[in-house]
Amino acid sequence: MTNPNNATNTSVHSAEFISGHALNIPTLRVLKDDGTLYDGATEPELDKATALKMYDTMVFTRVLDERMLAAQRQGRISFYMQCLGEEAAIIGSAAALDDEDMIMAQYREQGALRYRGFTLEQFMNQLFSNEKDLGKGRQMPVHYGSNALNYMTVSSPLGTQIPQASGYAYAQKLRGKQNLTLCYFGEGAASEGDFHAGLNMAAVHKAPVLFFCRNNGYAISTPANEQFVGDGIACRGVGYGMKSIRVDGADILAVYQATEMARKQALAEHEPILIESIAYRLGAHSSSDDPSGYRSKEEEELWRKNDPISRYRLWLINKGWLDDDSDTEQTTALRQEILSALKVAEKIAKPAVEEMITDVYAEPTEMSQQQLNELKAHIKKYPDDYPVTAGRID
Repeated sequence: MTNPNNATNTSVHSAEFISGHALNIPTLRVLKDDGTLYDGATEPELDKATALKMYDTMVFTRVLDERMLAAQRQGRISFYMQCLGEEAAIIGSAAALDDEDMIMAQYREQGALRYRGFTLEQFMNQLFSNEKDLGKGRQMPVHYGSNALNYMTVSSPLGTQIPQASGYAYAQKLRGKQNLTLCYFGEGAASEGDFHAGLNMAAVHKAPVLFFCRNNGYAISTPANEQFVGDGIACRGVGYGMKSIRVDGADILAVYQATEMARKQALAEHEPILIESIAYRLGAHSSSDDPSGYRSKEEEELWRKNDPISRYRLWLINKGWLDDDSDTEQTTALRQEILSALKVAEKIAKPAVEEMITDVYAEPTEMSQQQLNELKAHIKKYPDDYPVTAGRID
């Protein structure tokens, strides 16, 4: 006889509560700050080419973030979000995937997109919303997307990608694909209703999706201890009946190992898995945020010693895969390359106004065409307020 309640039948005969802190999930750590392994830890099976690609992507992401935040401060772009401090979490997890796996990002995962092959020019075109932008200038900066690279376009509302990931992964399963979906989100998004709906849907329907929570300590200005009192986010996966693992998000080897293991398990058993990364957000939440209002410089400096790039760099040097003095030259060259690409992208014209209604429906609706005509008439009436560079009128 099946149990319609889907609950264990173990009985007790005196009342007792289970402690809210009964589940204490450990954190997987492989790599020490000095680039050596913890006792008992094993390295993931990484070849030299993959290991160096991961490192190059980390360095690229940090230099891009540095340069583009400066560009925002100069008024050259309207908005920016850095990955600072979380490079290992993002790039380590992306590297453990197959290129045909779908990535659904939140907004701080530009490193995953770069690892897949998104070019510097493509980054710049999106950030400047010019006519070469794959999104046709419709999105805020850092809202990337690439159909060719299986990277779903980022959307601003918090947590929407979580139930979408469950549905997409379920479709992958129904189609018999040996691929899954990885969904990134922060611990703040885990306070949204979409988080609970998405995880429960995936667990019930056994959808092969990896829920990757970036627990970086702050949901904008709200510290985690003001959001929840449970043992982080990983324990919530257990509550929904799925396997969970917590990993040091500043340790790229641990992240790669956990994600690789989770991917194999999710595909073999057709089930979702929750991965929680613990890595401090070293930068501001976004270019619109001032973290000095809710955390101290002393706190930031304490976590800055746990830098994910320097830790991985020391491991690569210890392996003999990286020269000790290679960083300065690489960083200088990257800064110049990014600055050159920036200067090109900011001069490219904006998309034609007509692009606002293409690709929304198979054919533009009568209503959208009417709105477009009204917009064009308005722009023509006030030409001084709408320079040609703001969007051509064909």
